[in-house]
Amino acid sequence: MKPLLLRFLLAATVSTLSACAMNANTPSSSHTPMSDAATTAPATLSAYHWDLAEARDASGAEQTTWVPPKTRGGAPLRLDFSDQRLSVSGLCNRLGGSYSVDTNKITISSIVGTMMACNDEGVMQYEQAVGQRLPQATVWKISESSTGPRLTLGFTDGAQWTLAGTPTDATRYGSTGEIQFLEVASQRVACSHPLIPNMQCLNVREIQYDATGIKTGQGDWQAFYNEIEGYVHQPGVRNVLRIKRYERAQVPADASRYAYVLDMVVESAQE
Repeated sequence: MKPLLLRFLLAATVSTLSACAMNANTPSSSHTPMSDAATTAPATLSAYHWDLAEARDASGAEQTTWVPPKTRGGAPLRLDFSDQRLSVSGLCNRLGGSYSVDTNKITISSIVGTMMACNDEGVMQYEQAVGQRLPQATVWKISESSTGPRLTLGFTDGAQWTLAGTPTDATRYGSTGEIQFLEVASQRVACSHPLIPNMQCLNVREIQYDATGIKTGQGDWQAFYNEIEGYVHQPGVRNVLRIKRYERAQVPADASRYAYVLDMVVESAQE
């Protein structure tokens, strides 16, 4: 990764920290009006990732145009709501905008996104349609189903999207994630574990950056007895990772009090 891009990404991360911090289940064919009795707690809205499960028009007919292109391997269209920011993932580019809620009403700003070119024209068209559609949402509710929470978004034309909820990492672990930067060496190292003979651990050291993304320090190399969720180590490849460390609300037997989740690969180099 080019140094200028690396510095930009790191500076953006530090700035954010200082400022504050349809592979779906088979959908139901029912189509019911939005209810004022629905759960409309903003905290609940931001506690889940929301994957598009079905889309129906005002008469209840299924709108198949909102099924993601098959070339995407069945990955769902995912919405995340946090700190008045909406993020859209599962496309070619990442889309986002601001949002606000007032009881069961929702307002979503114009959607903007990164400008990466996509190889599939169908995905590009779908992405553009999603960006145009979301600001037309006017109402929302969360209801419970046998498979977990469901978010319903209602649009100006009476159509509705139903999205299935998956707990965020903060919800799963019961704490707010702390961002850290870890450099992971290209090779694992031998480490001692009473229950695992010949254990091999990641070899890591913590990296510190200032507010502009300039590296200011680093810790000592040490064996890392945990694994990093979402990270697959390739021997011979050194990485700098941005991770989120969560303190578990409930610590399983023989487990660390912390859980580590990959947030982003900042730098990668073959060695």
